[in-house]
Amino acid sequence: MQRSILLFGDSNTHGTMPMPDLDFDGRFGREERWAGRLAKLLPDWEVIAEGHPGRTTVHDDPVEGAHRNGLTVLPALLESHRPLDVVLVMLGTNDLKERFSVNAGDIALSLERLVRVIRTSEAGPGGAAPGVLLVAPPPIIEVGCLAGMFAGGAAKSQGLAAGIKAAATRSGVAFLDAGKVVSVSPVDGIHYDAEANPALAAAFAAAIAAHFPQ
Repeated sequence: MQRSILLFGDSNTHGTMPMPDLDFDGRFGREERWAGRLAKLLPDWEVIAEGHPGRTTVHDDPVEGAHRNGLTVLPALLESHRPLDVVLVMLGTNDLKERFSVNAGDIALSLERLVRVIRTSEAGPGGAAPGVLLVAPPPIIEVGCLAGMFAGGAAKSQGLAAGIKAAATRSGVAFLDAGKVVSVSPVDGIHYDAEANPALAAAFAAAIAAHFPQ
């Protein structure tokens, strides 16, 4: 029986290309995105990509819209895609925007809250809890057209991996540090260059095979 995995993320799950300016809306092609590549590496899985640019962990965005709040939309996504064997969560980068005024510890706690929603959702096979792979996004840099929006975020992002790993340990879920696999683009300091896609897909496929064997 085919298993399913929901990829719950932001613009870097959506496949947004590095932005030379704020009007740019380029997106990697379906086959090129790490989500599309992961689907090819996991032929026995249904891979459901749910990446929304600007998505936060638990915050209504006063500038870009309240619908970018991950906590708000997660229950509906879990219900619409059930049964789900695994949910891969890679969020936290947008929480680093200056407008939210939160630190790495707060972001980790916010992700832990999302994990609790998943683990109590009964969205897994037979009403069980889906498995969770919690991913720490790589540290950001303040450069290019997004530098002002993320002012102060680069320093905060250095503590994300440790905080999110601790959250995963407390929650008893699998963890992967994407910062050990890829780096952000020097174009905008937030998104990933093309070569990050195959690297992420391979790392996620290996983690899924290790933590969620058949």
